[in-house]
Amino acid sequence: MKQIEAVDAHHHLWDLEERHYPWLTPNPAGDPFPDFAELCRSYRIEDYRADCANQDIVKSVHVQAEHDPDDPVRETAWLQEIADHPRSGGFPHAIVAGADLSRKNAESVLESQLTFANVRGLRQILNAESTAASAGSAESALEMRASQLENEDWLCNFSLLRRFDLSFELQLFPWQTERAATLISRHPDTQIILNHALMPFDRSDEGLALWRGALEACARFPNVVIKISGLGMAPGGTTEAMSRRLIEETLEFFGSERCLFASNFPVDRLWTDYGTLWGLFRDVVSSLSEDEQRAVLRGNAERVYRI
Repeated sequence: MKQIEAVDAHHHLWDLEERHYPWLTPNPAGDPFPDFAELCRSYRIEDYRADCANQDIVKSVHVQAEHDPDDPVRETAWLQEIADHPRSGGFPHAIVAGADLSRKNAESVLESQLTFANVRGLRQILNAESTAASAGSAESALEMRASQLENEDWLCNFSLLRRFDLSFELQLFPWQTERAATLISRHPDTQIILNHALMPFDRSDEGLALWRGALEACARFPNVVIKISGLGMAPGGTTEAMSRRLIEETLEFFGSERCLFASNFPVDRLWTDYGTLWGLFRDVVSSLSEDEQRAVLRGNAERVYRI
C-alpha cells in the first residue's frame, strides 16, 4: 500500500560560500549542539532532495535560516530562484522570510519580501540563542529576545502582517507563553504557527509539565497551529520514546486539524536521518483515521501555507 504523501513544513537551505549566516561558525566554547560543526557546511537543494528521496514529500516550506540580519531579502531572492528552477521540482513551495520587526525599515523590508511569489510568512526567533547565552547568562539572553514582545516598534510593526496577509512563526520557550498569549489575543486574524512543538527544551518532569501547560494555553487560540519538529533540540538529544511522547502529547492538545509535521533539516540531521524521522511521524499517526493522517501529513500544511 502506497504511503500518504506529505509536506515538509519546516526545513532550511544554506550556501556558506555565497551567503552569510553569522551563527553558522564553529565555536567549541559555545556551540549550541553536539557535532555543531557538521552544520557549518553548505546544505543546498540537491542535498535536501537527496535526504527526502523515497519519503513521498511532495511539497516543502523553507523557513528563514538566520541569514545576515542586515540583508534578509537576499536569502529570499536566492530561495525563489531555486524554486523557479526546473530542476528543483518547485521546492521550496513556500518561503517563510526573515525580518526584524523592531527596526525602523521593517515595513519596507516586508514589502521587498512580498515581491517574491512563494513568500507566505515571517519568522523572527524570540527564544534565546545558545551562542548568545555563551556571552552571559541564559536568562539575560532570553530576556534580550523576549523583550521584543514589549518593544513598541516591534508590536506596531507586527500589525503589518495582517495587512500584508503574512503568517508569523512563533519560536519561543514554554515559559515565555504568558507574554506571547497577549500578542496572540490582540491579533486574532493573523495566522500564528508555533515552531518546534513549542520547544520542550527542559525534559525534566517539571519542565515537561510546564510545556504541557504552555501547549494548553496556546491551543485555546483558534488562529494558532503547531509544527511538530526539532525533537532532538534539547540537552542530551532525544530518544524514540521521548519523541513519541512529544508527538502524542502535542496531538492531544492541538488535534489532527492543527498539527503539521516538519523535518527541521539539516539541523535535525544531527540526531536522525530523514527516513527514520518520517517513519516515526507516520507510525505515531497510524492509529488515526486516514483523513486525519492526510490532514497532519499534508493537508494542514497546504492550508496554512496556501500551497
